[in-house]
Amino acid sequence: MEHRNSTFITESGVSLKSPQGRQSALDAISHEFFHNWNVERIRPVGLEPFNFTRENVTCCLWLAEGFTQYYGDLLLARARYTPAAQAGAALARYASAVVTGSGRAVRSVVQMSEYAPFADAATSIDPTDRSRTFISYYTYGAAIALGLDLSLREMSNGKLSLDDFMRRLWTEYGKPGGPAPGLVGKPYSLTDLHTDLAQLTGNRQFADDFFSKYISGREVPDYAHLLSLAGYVMRPVAASRAWTGMASMQDANGGLIVGGASGRGGALVPFGTPAYDAGLDAGDVILSIDNGPATTAAWNALAQKKPGDSVKLSVRRRDGATVSLTMTLKPDPSVQIMDSGDAMTAAQKAFRGAWLGTRVN
Repeated sequence: MEHRNSTFITESGVSLKSPQGRQSALDAISHEFFHNWNVERIRPVGLEPFNFTRENVTCCLWLAEGFTQYYGDLLLARARYTPAAQAGAALARYASAVVTGSGRAVRSVVQMSEYAPFADAATSIDPTDRSRTFISYYTYGAAIALGLDLSLREMSNGKLSLDDFMRRLWTEYGKPGGPAPGLVGKPYSLTDLHTDLAQLTGNRQFADDFFSKYISGREVPDYAHLLSLAGYVMRPVAASRAWTGMASMQDANGGLIVGGASGRGGALVPFGTPAYDAGLDAGDVILSIDNGPATTAAWNALAQKKPGDSVKLSVRRRDGATVSLTMTLKPDPSVQIMDSGDAMTAAQKAFRGAWLGTRVN
């Protein structure tokens, strides 16, 4: 995003001389290709001009990188490199990652963007809580792009889409004509994006709601409903399966170390999980599970219980104190995206065709 006029892509072990090599490189190439417009020309405040001597904090990498991530996949479908049924499910994975990500409880997509200098390259010897408070703005932004694209199509009865929004941004902010060669004349702000969405749709309430809920706020669009318009079913993988959370565990010291051997901030217990609600923290050692040995196998076996079941834990804290905790299991929140296939209605087929259909004659 800082290099205006070129990009250099490397993939170890990939040769463009073979069909397999070219196919494996398509994701990166498609993403960078769309950058010709988005970020290279349609550029947010905070990156223009780019300051190579300090971190560049900007509001809008969710659009600069996240929308590019979305279009990288979308272009492959439209160019017939990816079958439509497969492409829709691939795009929906961004939504499922954001829906289940604990970081959304802490930061909005704007705040994820502003955190970028510290997530991308900055180094520190201190533990941080990034493992449970940060969702990549690539992923988060792609999920926003998916939600906005499908919402625009539904709201306008197919007359508008994310394509129209990006064309508007190109006209307003991207076309050449900067104060000097290589500089963008009019970088956009967060307020600009909000205003442009309202003007494009002619619906200020739609724009206000979308930005307040999903951009500045931490809600997520109704992806299950939106994807159903294109003949996809978003549903739990196993709602009847018990879930402890995504905490990292490692056998050691006569039990299970929460967060791995170091117990540092790289593997904190995610918010909203049964493990977090029970009071487990990185560096704790689980000594027993329901009065039995605390092993990785015993922990994994908890998935065989039912949501709502209670589990007794004996835990040694980092200060050496031993405490008894009760963990109440929750339903597994993991979701999967299924293609409706032959069950699709004519309206769903038309919606999918307009969204993912090829632009190749």
